[in-house]
Amino acid sequence: MYKQRLAFTFALTIMFVGTAHAQDLSGDVAELRQMLTQMRSDYESRIEDLERRLDRAERSARDATEIAEQTAIDLTAGASSPNTFNPAIGAVLVARYADIDANWEDIPGFIPLGELGPGKSGFSLGESELNLNASIDSRFFGNLTLALEEEDGSTEIAVEEAWIQTTGLSNGVTLRGGRYFSGIGYLNSFHRHADDFGDRPLPYQAFFGGQYVPDGAQLRWIAPSSLLLEFGAELDWRGGSTTSADAWTLFAKIGGDMGVSHGWQLGLSFLSADVLGRGGPDVGAPPAEVFSGDSDLTVFDFVWKWAPDGNSNVQNIKVQGEYFSRDESGTFLALPYDGDQDGWYLQGIWQFRQGWRLGYRHDEVDAENGAAFAGTILGDPGRSSSRDSLMLDWAPSEFSRFRLQFTEDRVLPISDNQLLLQYIMSLGAHGAHQF
Repeated sequence: MYKQRLAFTFALTIMFVGTAHAQDLSGDVAELRQMLTQMRSDYESRIEDLERRLDRAERSARDATEIAEQTAIDLTAGASSPNTFNPAIGAVLVARYADIDANWEDIPGFIPLGELGPGKSGFSLGESELNLNASIDSRFFGNLTLALEEEDGSTEIAVEEAWIQTTGLSNGVTLRGGRYFSGIGYLNSFHRHADDFGDRPLPYQAFFGGQYVPDGAQLRWIAPSSLLLEFGAELDWRGGSTTSADAWTLFAKIGGDMGVSHGWQLGLSFLSADVLGRGGPDVGAPPAEVFSGDSDLTVFDFVWKWAPDGNSNVQNIKVQGEYFSRDESGTFLALPYDGDQDGWYLQGIWQFRQGWRLGYRHDEVDAENGAAFAGTILGDPGRSSSRDSLMLDWAPSEFSRFRLQFTEDRVLPISDNQLLLQYIMSLGAHGAHQF
């Protein structure tokens, strides 16, 4: 009996102690939970405070940068140095040797514009250029580019670019006026010596005569965004190489980075022109073979670049392409005309080691102008004109490049295998090219 009481008492004691311990643990858990909640609240409050302080610091830094830039501009405007307004002068020398059998100067189904074709066989000087640019004052920047080209044994000098651009406008807005490379498409705004191949793709030759260079005014706006958002409009009173009348252009670009190794850009452009007498004796056609009417051209472009960890010095890859679609209506040979032309190219460039690059490009154009114009320069060819090009180049420095290019040319009904050797040399100041 005594043992039973003792056991019962011991059991009650254990139960009481366990209950008290459980209550203590429950109290500890509640206290820990409350402490954790308080710490989380304090942590979030401190994060918000740090973010506010960071935002204020960034705004202060931007304000300080703007003040410093304005001060530098003001100092420049004051001509504190006798060389302040001396222009940066640079020249690019281009020459080549070519082995070509089929030297075409027009593309079937297209009215020829500018200087088309692969050129002649043998050694020749390419289109070299002389460039001068400088700040005019605290509000304007100016640029002049002269092109020098050998033509039939004589050297011709032409004004390639001559424009002024604002530097004092705010909110990402710039205004340019004069003769300039239009912002249409991707490749058009580049100088030709910066191309990855020795000649422009067929769509650029068919639609622009190589490049669209109007006289007019251009307005650009870059949005304040983490992505590149650029919008532009142009009013071209000479119409560039596509027409002798008025034209206007709209373009938009969006781009950004994917990680540290990838970059991309997409673009959409539209060119509308009132054409007065495109063609005629200036391009080797009879005087009656001219087009007048409305011309609407849409261009879609893209580019993607890869460089390991963002370092493009040793290895990088670039893929770019553009698609052109043009709708025209008016008169040709005094007959109603309604034609459609399109074209595209796709190319890839691989820098497999420092200074060495390998590239491939396919380009083609096609025209549907109607059966009424058979036998004229607008006669439907019944097929696409196309080329495939393979190139290898070596750049011992950023100022020199040697290029070897092989092209299977199918612009004419009979294909032609063409070989091109080219060198490009830069002297003096030369600004970096865009993305």
